[in-house]
Amino acid sequence: MLTGQRKTLILDILRRDGQVIAKALADDLGLSEDTIRRDLREMAAERLLKRVHGGALPLAPELPDFSARRSVSPDVKRQLGAYAAKMVRPGRTVFLDGGTTTAEIARHLPRNFAFSVVTHSPTIAGELEHHPTAEVILIGGKLYKHSMVTTGAVAMGAISQVRPDIFFLGVTAIHPVHGLSTGDFEEAAIKRHIAQCSAETYVMVTQEKLDAASPCNILPVTAVSGIVVPSGMAEVSLAPYRSARVPIFRTDD
Repeated sequence: MLTGQRKTLILDILRRDGQVIAKALADDLGLSEDTIRRDLREMAAERLLKRVHGGALPLAPELPDFSARRSVSPDVKRQLGAYAAKMVRPGRTVFLDGGTTTAEIARHLPRNFAFSVVTHSPTIAGELEHHPTAEVILIGGKLYKHSMVTTGAVAMGAISQVRPDIFFLGVTAIHPVHGLSTGDFEEAAIKRHIAQCSAETYVMVTQEKLDAASPCNILPVTAVSGIVVPSGMAEVSLAPYRSARVPIFRTDD
């Protein structure tokens, strides 16, 4: 098997199993473990995966600050935001997570009927300052500046008092095996708690978040009501999630 073929196989295994065990792969292919380890070193240098003792894991996406994230895939985020906003119904309670994609949902929310928005993000609340029909409830707590959301016991307690009809969850990574994840333990706990309090949870997914894993797990992919993906996302990329029976909503549907 050629080097390029081995590397393609390694990436396929990472997507399918969420990890590569160097010894097991070497045995399966009838190659030396050193050959597989060399492939993994080269792929780690190319930022295709993360090397760990005995093998490799999916690469965790980088976590730029909130301001920097505003310039990442703005057109795709607008597309996702517009689609998600159409899922809001009159009289319902919507929980908006922090994040730049969620900000696009706030900007596209319907303006011809009343509903409530709960958020633990002051930036999301600010987006709704001039919205004519949205009642806005802002959850307080300790501000996690990287994502501009509140965390901690105060936020957790306040969230426990609401029962949102729909929660739009923000994540930094989604993987068919490792699930939904983010880069901060406290933020992951808050996100998980909001989902547990909500009737339905949906995740907006851009290409760079797909098949990656961040350090802190939020939920398995099967725990959400669906994922929303932009038009043009390759069907082969979505196949593992369909196999897991996760509902997928494309913005061109």
